[in-house]
Amino acid sequence: MTSGKISDDKMTDKSNLIKKFTLVNRNGMTMEVINFGGIITSLTAPDRFGKYEDIVLGFKKPELYLQSNPYYYGALIGRYGNRIANAKFNLEGKTYELNKNNPPNSLHGGKEGFDVKFWNIEVVEKAAFPTLKLTYTSADGEEGYPGRLEVAVFYTLTDADALEISYEASTDKATIVNLTQHSYFNLSGNFATSITDHELQIDADRFLPVNPNLIPTGILKFVEETPFDFAVSKLIGKDIDGADDQLENGKGYDHSWILRGSGMRSAAKVYHRQSGRLMEVITDQPAVQFYSGNFLDGKFETKTGGQNNSRTGFCLETQHFPDSPNQASFPSTELQPGQLYSTKTIYKFSVKQ
Repeated sequence: MTSGKISDDKMTDKSNLIKKFTLVNRNGMTMEVINFGGIITSLTAPDRFGKYEDIVLGFKKPELYLQSNPYYYGALIGRYGNRIANAKFNLEGKTYELNKNNPPNSLHGGKEGFDVKFWNIEVVEKAAFPTLKLTYTSADGEEGYPGRLEVAVFYTLTDADALEISYEASTDKATIVNLTQHSYFNLSGNFATSITDHELQIDADRFLPVNPNLIPTGILKFVEETPFDFAVSKLIGKDIDGADDQLENGKGYDHSWILRGSGMRSAAKVYHRQSGRLMEVITDQPAVQFYSGNFLDGKFETKTGGQNNSRTGFCLETQHFPDSPNQASFPSTELQPGQLYSTKTIYKFSVKQ
């Protein structure tokens, strides 16, 4: 028996292109998803008074995502989340050239990654909780990647006020895969305000330093006695503008933390004291990319009014290491025919008084 409910509505404008789905759990938590980019356009969470408010950045109207989404608001990312150095990699003795959409690198799958593709979406009728299945087939050679890749992503909204995201992929030729979700969060519910007053804890002892092009140097550096130490919860803004070459490279935080342990475990927690909202990230992935929204530039109006200025949203993107195909010491992101790529991440919301 499916808990909660799901509805879908074709948009009056460009109705043949964009379709919106709304998931609602038994508590009244809601999530809106469109088939363009698999984008999460809205996600609500309760504050300490039980009020559910939207806590993800995005545009006021779904059709605006078609015009421009330079920040990857709420989108599914693939084939390869994060950066690949010099937009190329070698696999089984062959060099593959990718689109340099983030010169000199390739970023988030290239110029036309999964974030700008129309996904097929269907309701999973017999799921325990409201669930959507999103599928997309990436052709052999798309954006330079080898192999025909069959992708399925499941969005589930549970009665524990958790968004569960499960990813699956298979290929007919050796390829690389690193899927993730690019929602920006602001737990205050006011998207014109800074996220530097949020308290963050990351379950990691090491992070990946990057060069000025934001490519990992290959070093696994301990966070202790650096601005990257979130082993104990602290304000995002506490060290973000400190004198540190890594902060200068990212204009703030835009780095991968290497998570402790393996299997499904806690990756990070974020707390917004004023609202009481607490978000926990649980994953089986080896790393999480914490991005403090440094490159948001105020060009667009937010859903709550005001502009999307720098650091008005943060991302916690669970994933493999950036540039893994070019760094032999990093965990492999190769996928072979007959193998199933399978990973899961949970964003769980609650209130801390």
